[in-house]
Amino acid sequence: GNDLQMDLKLHSSLTQVLPIEDSSQVGHARRIAQKLAEQSGFDATDAGRVALVVTELGSNILKHASNGELHLRVLPGSPLGIEIIAVDRGNGFDLHDCMADGFSTRGTQGIGLGSVMRQVQVFDVHTDARGTVLLTRFYPRAASVNDLRVGVTQHSLHDDPACGDAWEVAIKGSQVSLLMIDGLGHGPEAEDAAKAGATAFNREPFADPGVLLEEIHHDMRGTRGGAVALAQFHGEQDRLRFVGIGNIGATLIGEDKPRGLASHPGIVGLQYRKVPVVDYAECTGKLLILYSDGLQSRWNLRDYPGLMYRHPAIIAAVLHRDFCRGRDDVTVLVIALEKLDD
Repeated sequence: GNDLQMDLKLHSSLTQVLPIEDSSQVGHARRIAQKLAEQSGFDATDAGRVALVVTELGSNILKHASNGELHLRVLPGSPLGIEIIAVDRGNGFDLHDCMADGFSTRGTQGIGLGSVMRQVQVFDVHTDARGTVLLTRFYPRAASVNDLRVGVTQHSLHDDPACGDAWEVAIKGSQVSLLMIDGLGHGPEAEDAAKAGATAFNREPFADPGVLLEEIHHDMRGTRGGAVALAQFHGEQDRLRFVGIGNIGATLIGEDKPRGLASHPGIVGLQYRKVPVVDYAECTGKLLILYSDGLQSRWNLRDYPGLMYRHPAIIAAVLHRDFCRGRDDVTVLVIALEKLDD
């Protein structure tokens, strides 16, 4: 592996959503994505690759689904990367047709998804009767990249600049520590509560989860408080430790029946009863999905054949597309539990 990538912190950031309903929005998306790439240190050629692919993805959405969205985020690490996910509710297109260069001609000279794949370092797609979610991740050409099998999608209610959800991911060797907080309600005060908890977590993300929870509780006093979930994966011991207070959803998914990880009642920052941290064995190779209650909990990945084998970023985007309640901030974090230092 690439050791630079292996000690890493990922911090909460909203997913930028660009609606694609007409061709003028494709040009707008291309300019936004190219600018984001340039701001992230991409040179002109690499930023041009991003622009080219965004144009193709946007045009594809218009042709096959009549409308959809492009989701953009910056990927942490050194160097930074750019993630672009095309999301639509069309009736799924035939991937084999689309992969052929020039497939999307219909009067325009499309470059085809085959060319898209040659422009990006990470490519994956899920398509079925409900629509298509297509993932691309770009890094500068010269970079040797160890792609992180983590996907996250985060959105505030009504696109408010303040978001009451926060998430953190810390990676150290074969250990991963994850935090998700949903500050009570939404808006700036909910965001203040969540940020206070995230700051406490980041001081020592690999401390015992029970101790961490108390630290977070201490730092969230005087705020509105919120729901908190902490999960730590120990690759060497092949176990996951979990503790949750409030209604953050947590599910472990493998070949067998999915397991819900139970949270306890209470509000961190106000009051909760001290609860034991629970250990789950034999987690390597499973997916862990954490989500705030802006997402309905009645989903089942088995309703989507093959989806659990797709990139975690695709899984997060599909769940958000199909189960977002639209009444609260919403965050979905999906991680493949695996030894990251292999």
